[in-house]
Amino acid sequence: MKIVIEIVTWLWQLLNTPAGITFTAGLLLYLLNRLYAAKPLWQQYEGTIVSAIRTAEKLIPDDTENRSMARFDQAMQFVLEVFEERNKREPTAAEKTILEEGINLKHNELSVEGALTAPAPTPPVVES
Repeated sequence: MKIVIEIVTWLWQLLNTPAGITFTAGLLLYLLNRLYAAKPLWQQYEGTIVSAIRTAEKLIPDDTENRSMARFDQAMQFVLEVFEERNKREPTAAEKTILEEGINLKHNELSVEGALTAPAPTPPVVES
């Protein structure tokens, strides 16, 4: 038991030196940067999700029965196809749930911005 106390005392003295404080601060910053850089799964597929939502809005007519669910299903199928193509496997149930949340969040964001109801931009006319 005495040896353990001596080791802990030695480590505490080492950490209280300028080098120990610098090392501890550097380690803490490294871990915080790793934590901050980690993105939710759906953000890795954000571009795909936006494309899927916009495509589903165009493919499923407004007079379709239960159109919001049909559009969601269409977007989800597209995102899952891209996921499977990139990862060479089917997503787990947890991954599907995360992707569903991403589609819902992105759809809401696009809806609030008015990006879903805005007319498509017209291509520029090139004079020859």
